[in-house]
Amino acid sequence: MTLGTWLLVALLGGTGSIARFLVDGLVGERAGGWFGAGGFPWGTFVVNISGAALLGGVSGVALTGNTLILAGTATLGSYTTLSTWVLESHRLGQDDQLLIGLANLLGSLVVGFGALALGHAVGAAL
Repeated sequence: MTLGTWLLVALLGGTGSIARFLVDGLVGERAGGWFGAGGFPWGTFVVNISGAALLGGVSGVALTGNTLILAGTATLGSYTTLSTWVLESHRLGQDDQLLIGLANLLGSLVVGFGALALGHAVGAAL
């Protein structure tokens, strides 16, 4: 990869992580009361589901090479967050909110795969 590509990875990675922060905060503020105190982590859920749909779209349009690295890895890889999803689920379990934690784990997987498939279909149709 060229220096220019590395710089774009850094720029797009930063952009993706800032977008995650903003979306998570915005959704979290609006959905804070759902499921009671310490409830479902809607911000992370929305980030990861939208990221899965967008990544599906990237794969559907069959990007390759540096374009795939920039769109998929740099931008969407920094936007989505596996570690936060797992940590929030773990904390829900520690707080004796096992059903909400399980709903987060399984719901994110099921809805995420659906979003990925839908995004891929849309991308392939373009």
